[in-house]
Amino acid sequence: MAKAAKSTLQIATANRLRDGAVVFLAPDGTWTTSLAEAEVSRTAADAERLVAIANRDAATVIVGPALIAVTDHDGVIEPVDLRERIRANGLTIDTIAADAVRYL
Repeated sequence: MAKAAKSTLQIATANRLRDGAVVFLAPDGTWTTSLAEAEVSRTAADAERLVAIANRDAATVIVGPALIAVTDHDGVIEPVDLRERIRANGLTIDTIAADAVRYL
């Protein structure tokens, strides 16, 4: 069951049952592998609607639905958490190094 993230801007994400791919809920109610095509919730009502759609598709199309916090910089959507950035974009040494700098 999808749960709300602690952010104003959120998107729904999950893994597709057919192949395990990371997917994001698009505005038309379908699941896409493109983060750029994800629908961004900007209000609590939007977030509730995304949760309802994700829960509808859970166990038939997707598994592990969740809302994740994102930022929107001039239309470029980026997950807030490192784990979700890795899920969305793949693991890179640049991502790890940039995040590690915060702990030095």
